[in-house]
Order: sequence, then structure tokens, then C-alpha cells
Amino acid sequence: MAQDHEKREGQGEGEGAVRDAEPDPSDSLKTFGAVVQALREHAGLSRAQLAALVGYSTHTVTSVELGRRMADPDFVERAESALGNTGALRRSAKYLNRQAGLATWFRKWARLEKSAISLYTYESRLVPGLLQTEAYARILFREQLPPLADAQVEANLKARLERQRLLAGRPNTAYSFIIDEYVFARRTGGPDVTRELIDHVLESSSARNVELQILPMDTGVHAGLAGPMQLAETRPSQWSGYCEGQESGLFVSDAKLISTLQMRYAKLRSQALTPEQSVGRLELLRGAP
Repeated sequence: MAQDHEKREGQGEGEGAVRDAEPDPSDSLKTFGAVVQALREHAGLSRAQLAALVGYSTHTVTSVELGRRMADPDFVERAESALGNTGALRRSAKYLNRQAGLATWFRKWARLEKSAISLYTYESRLVPGLLQTEAYARILFREQLPPLADAQVEANLKARLERQRLLAGRPNTAYSFIIDEYVFARRTGGPDVTRELIDHVLESSSARNVELQILPMDTGVHAGLAGPMQLAETRPSQWSGYCEGQESGLFVSDAKLISTLQMRYAKLRSQALTPEQSVGRLELLRGAP
């Protein structure tokens, strides 16, 4: 079981070029880790003994205690039971979504994607991961800085392609994508890769539960100038958000911030081309087949 968790936790993936690495410690992660360590030592357990009780590796327990890794819900529940059911871990875990850390936050977001009933994505940098082709994604990973080893490129690519099964596997989820036109006009990877990418995006967006809108390059001031954003509804009226930057990501659960992101996304929908117009624009960018 510990090996399964380690494999899953090692595949951090954001929308673009993402490194397989743990985030730098944040105050909330270090505080939570200190609580875990204090309760473990009070119980007279070594890290290896706690790892055996919760079904995770000793490395994971160490990383959590040092604030280098965010504990997932299973870890919190199992550690709570193993360390006396004081309630301290459950209560303190609620505050682990206040700081950024790319690998951690995207793993949490990826879990939400799997249960979302609505998923909204605005991108101004690159095609969202759920819509990428293998060739396009490979270029993003291969050109990342610092460079990735070939094995890391293949591992990240495999995770990206597996994640894309969501589109076909969740027909009852409503997907909305708003993508800046320049993302396609840049022709990342060259004309052939771009043509294949546009064909794939058009095919993916033809599903009844997928809506695609292109934000034209000649749009002046618009509601997405603050950068990319994602919104997910996991049950009626339960919304979460995710915003990603360079080597960092922010998971958003605060109601006021969610309201702001929803307001901006609604405005972007009105500023972007209609889905029908967007298909025409992409066909124009693709050129003759």
C-alpha cells in the first residue's frame, strides 16, 4: 500500500511544464507536520512504526513532519486513529489550503476533477492539459527548464494522457474551456503539431458536455488579465478554484475569492467568441486540411 501512495504522490502535474518535486515548506505545512511529530513522539512511536500503522512509507511520514509534503485525507484519518483520536489532526488539516506549492496543490485539484459536476478552465499560456495531444504535451515537457530526464518526460506524459480520460469518462460533467487565440497562433511545436492539436481540440469540443470558446487576439482589456484560472463544482453550490503560476499553484476555497473568479469567468464568456464562432476561428487557424 505504501508503494502505491508513493507512486501516486510522485506524479505532480500542472497544465504546462511541471517538475516531479516536492514544494518548499510553507508555514501551514510545517505547523501541521510539527503536530504530527509531537503526537507521534508522545505515543512513543518511531516514524517507521507510524508509517506501518497508517500504510504509508517512512519517507512520506518524514516529508509530512518536515512540512515538505501535504498530507492527503487518507493520511490524516489514519494518523488521527493511530495517534489517539484527539481531533488535532483533523482540525489542523483544514488550514492546509492557505499556501501555495505546485506539486501538492495540483494533485489536490486533480482529485477534485474526478468528482466535478462542472469544470471551467480559462487559459492564456497553453492549451489546457485535458485537451492536449501527445505530441504537444511531449514538447512542453521536453522544453521545460530546468530540463527533465527522459524518464521524467515519459512519466509526466503518461500521467497527462491518463488524466485526459476524464473527458470521455465523465459524460455528465459539464466542461467549459476559454482559451486565448494566441495559444494556437503561436504554433508551438510547428505547423504539423499545431494542425493535429487543433483537430483534436475540435473533436473533443464536439461532445455535448464540452463547450469551447476562443478569446480573440484583438480583444483589448478583458477579465482574464490576472492570469489562468480553473473552477470546479463538486456538488451543487460547492465550488473550488485553482490558479497556477511559475513553480507555484494556489488552491482556492475561500467563498469571496471563489465569487471573484466566478465573476471574471462569466465576463470572459461574454467577451469570447461563441462556441460556433470559435470553431470557425480554429478552422481558419488550422488552414486547409
